[in-house]
Amino acid sequence: MKSLREQMNNAMILRGFALRTQESYLAAVRALAKHYRRSPDLLTAEEIEAYHLHLIVERRLAYASVNQSACACRFLFDKVLRRPMSRFDIPMAKVPKTLPRVLSRDEVTRLFAAAPNPRARTLLMLTYAAGLRVSEVCALQLADIESATDRMCIKVRQGKGGRDRYTMLSPLLLQTLRDYWQLYHPRTWLFPNPSGSGPIDIKVAQRIYGAARDKAGLGRNGGIHTLRHSFATHLLESGVDIHTIQRLLGHGHVSTTMRYFHLAQNKLTGTASPLELLAPAPR
Repeated sequence: MKSLREQMNNAMILRGFALRTQESYLAAVRALAKHYRRSPDLLTAEEIEAYHLHLIVERRLAYASVNQSACACRFLFDKVLRRPMSRFDIPMAKVPKTLPRVLSRDEVTRLFAAAPNPRARTLLMLTYAAGLRVSEVCALQLADIESATDRMCIKVRQGKGGRDRYTMLSPLLLQTLRDYWQLYHPRTWLFPNPSGSGPIDIKVAQRIYGAARDKAGLGRNGGIHTLRHSFATHLLESGVDIHTIQRLLGHGHVSTTMRYFHLAQNKLTGTASPLELLAPAPR
């Protein structure tokens, strides 16, 4: 399995896969091998199909998790083992089209107030104020905060798809970051791990959000990515055009950003029904 793991990892590196994708694909293949207690290259197409049915029916995993496992198997057999995918019928689970959760402005304020310490509060505020993914906020370095008066932006390095971009840096967030630095004096990473040798772990950031969310009484639905959804929706509600929001979020296609139209409340409550546009009916 070690040799096969190395082959798969090298194949993903050559194709420029993000580190989290590499880790997720390897974990999915490792789970497949553990389930059958055999190396994946010895498995048949029927066994792979049965495994994914097991994930859906018995383990009741989320559709996204099942699809990720299916993608990992496709990559393994097609790119690493060189076994044509036409011989394998690994179904992709149909993901329900559900709208993500969005916090109201009052709920965002309550979330920040519920943070246990200034470090946690700063991390949550930065995630919301700049519309960052959790991996992006954890990977930020001090040099990425450009606070010159004529710049005022945050550089996001190697976001989703390996793309760099810039996003906004508000004056209020900048002051919060300065207060945070006075308290903690980070050197390279904005939010370092306990040893200072690297950035904070993504799971730690997720736990920070979960603890503040629960303390604020916001329910257990949604993770830290909710702050990114809220950022985009609140911008749209305030009148920012969709293409600007697309650039700030780093979306490759505007169609991805368009879903926030479904979440913006003022686009719904502030729109007149066509009934109101009809001429009054004769009495």
